[in-house]
Amino acid sequence: MKSYRKELWFNTPSRVAFINITPQIEEAVRESGVKEGLCLVNAMHITASVFINDDEPGLHQDYRDWLEELAPHEPTSRYRHNRTGEDNGDAHLKRQIMGREVVVAITDGRLDFGPWEQIFYGEFDGRRPKRVLVKIIGE
Repeated sequence: MKSYRKELWFNTPSRVAFINITPQIEEAVRESGVKEGLCLVNAMHITASVFINDDEPGLHQDYRDWLEELAPHEPTSRYRHNRTGEDNGDAHLKRQIMGREVVVAITDGRLDFGPWEQIFYGEFDGRRPKRVLVKIIGE
């Protein structure tokens, strides 16, 4: 069995962002040489997410609006976490909702997606370097 590991780094200019990372994951699958296996993609920061959905701008704005309703950034005093000097209590909650990771099957050397599926990096407390782990195992 083969095992392959790669890190992707992001530094978004905005606090909240959704980035389609499917091309980078497809490249990692090619680099790994795995034809049949699994690909794990996970955010290595507790205020960021990796998720699968459609690459449609209206949906992404719906996510932003929905998440802001569920866990508004302001007032920052509403979050006990922010009493530590942070201002990102909302980002932790948003990450929990959107998820830490995805696992995608690899079949015949390609990500085995359903219709319209793409992999996204979700950032909820940006403006600093963060990483995503790609771990591929298989044959």
